[in-house]
Amino acid sequence: MAAARSHDGPGPLRRTGRAIGHALHAPFTGTAKGIRKATHAHGAGESGLGKLIELHAVNGAGDVMITVALASTVFFSVPTDEARGRVALYLAVTMAPFTLLAPVIGPLLDRLPHGRRAAMAGAMLARAVLALTMSGAVATGGLELYPAALGVLVASRAYGVVRSAVVPRLLPPRFSLVKANSRVTLAGLLATGVAAPIGAGLQTIGAPWPLYGACLIFTGGTVLAFTLPHKVDSAKGERRAQLVEPHGHQPSVRSRPSVANGKKGRARTNGEKEKRPGLRTVGPSVLHGLQANAAHRALSGFLIFFLAFLLRVHPLAGQSAAVSLGIVGVAAGVGNALGTAMGSWLRARGPEVIIASVLGLALGVAVLAAVFFSTVMVAALSAVAGFTQALSKLSLDATIQRDVPEEVRTSAFARSETLLQMAWVVGGGIGIALPLNGVLGMSVAAGILALGAAASVRGLLSAARRGSPHPRVA
Repeated sequence: MAAARSHDGPGPLRRTGRAIGHALHAPFTGTAKGIRKATHAHGAGESGLGKLIELHAVNGAGDVMITVALASTVFFSVPTDEARGRVALYLAVTMAPFTLLAPVIGPLLDRLPHGRRAAMAGAMLARAVLALTMSGAVATGGLELYPAALGVLVASRAYGVVRSAVVPRLLPPRFSLVKANSRVTLAGLLATGVAAPIGAGLQTIGAPWPLYGACLIFTGGTVLAFTLPHKVDSAKGERRAQLVEPHGHQPSVRSRPSVANGKKGRARTNGEKEKRPGLRTVGPSVLHGLQANAAHRALSGFLIFFLAFLLRVHPLAGQSAAVSLGIVGVAAGVGNALGTAMGSWLRARGPEVIIASVLGLALGVAVLAAVFFSTVMVAALSAVAGFTQALSKLSLDATIQRDVPEEVRTSAFARSETLLQMAWVVGGGIGIALPLNGVLGMSVAAGILALGAAASVRGLLSAARRGSPHPRVA
């Protein structure tokens, strides 16, 4: 009888248990499989780009957890006057040293081409440890919070620089760099949108809980960074790029060993000098694109900190400070997502014209926000700033891919990203120093964009009319 029962298969209780287990397990495994299918589509899985997309999603989720914890402590947990003092202290302690560190991050990481996976993992691990460190001080707002916040900021920027350098090494066949960056950026935005309400929910349990969540996320990111393909650490064929050549001097040169045999090879090893390309040698598009993007990035930093102050003291009509900041944040996030999606759809057609056009669009909306200052115009400027920054950055990536020789392209991405991060810091510094007057703030925003337009638009349009001297590599 027992033998017959074993041939009939498991009993009804066991079958019921398996069915319940499958029902509970299926939503998670199904979601994971769906995410993996999306991130690994069109050859991204084979090239390793899919894993970088997933890593960037982890990065975005962890960063927003820390942002939720710090925002609750710095902005909303104390009266307005004290909050302004705390924010000023936070920015002074973190941003002033970062202004000095940022120019070093890119060149330092550029000198470690064989350790890119380790550098990304290190940036993740550092933030995991710092999140745990901040969890003890976040409720009281003690001074030890600020050095840890500086470390988080530096680690986040270091990750961003290395990520920009890694993407060109992971392009699938027939995959443009602008499309790859669109996928990576969209993954980060989606992860941020999912993690933000989770962080807010953890905040209701206790002030340290979002930081515990960030620690767990970044620990997972540390492991995930080492799953990237080994070619990420390869520096074959690369040389360091210079953004500018010293005025009145010839381009820098350095010895380059030759692999040729015989006396000719030895002669090259002993003394042949070779010019190291600078970005000026590849045409004006990249430099003017950098100038325009620096204006967008400075505007981003300015709006983040100026509006954080302004809306803390003067919320949008009929809204609380938290809701006001939420409206502006959502508007900026939606604009950024739309700009990223449009960048992928445009496939980098006429990048110089796109950069000049979106800079003009942002400037026009900033002028309108200054003249007709209102809740609607503040939200509109935030959305347009997110849209134009995303689209302009993707177009800059396209010009670097097209105009910068492959042997220095990875270095160029690292150095250009460092400059853009510096512009963000400068914009944020202006935002913290400015009096809390809405019309004045929007006027300054328009001024930042006007300076960028004056420096870059004419050169961009001239370069577009002449056409690129280099063929674009898709």
